[in-house]
Amino acid sequence: QVQLVESGGGLVQAGGSLRLSCAASRSIFSADFMGWYRQAPGKQRELVAAIRKSGSTNYADSVKGRFTISRDNAKNTVYLQMNSLKPEDTAVYYCNVDFSTLSPPNYWGQGTQVTVSS
Repeated sequence: QVQLVESGGGLVQAGGSLRLSCAASRSIFSADFMGWYRQAPGKQRELVAAIRKSGSTNYADSVKGRFTISRDNAKNTVYLQMNSLKPEDTAVYYCNVDFSTLSPPNYWGQGTQVTVSS
């Protein structure tokens, strides 16, 4: 079992920045996939950003150039730096980690609320 604890959410004005953190209860060195998803009221959960074991990243078109995902294996933590925030970024943000060597392999955090005011 792996516990994921997100932090860093909050209320920010449009144009502001936040950094989300997701701390894992075990080493993430072997994690094949680490991602941030978000879910706004009445909408489906969507992948915002992901980083793989190789270090490759991908982003939703809506956040490219504004958000940056990174991982610190020494701290067992994945981050999401969010800049130039927009009201449409308002959502609950969830951390997701996949370990192909574990059973079960996939884990979710509890979510952290991000609210961007106009």
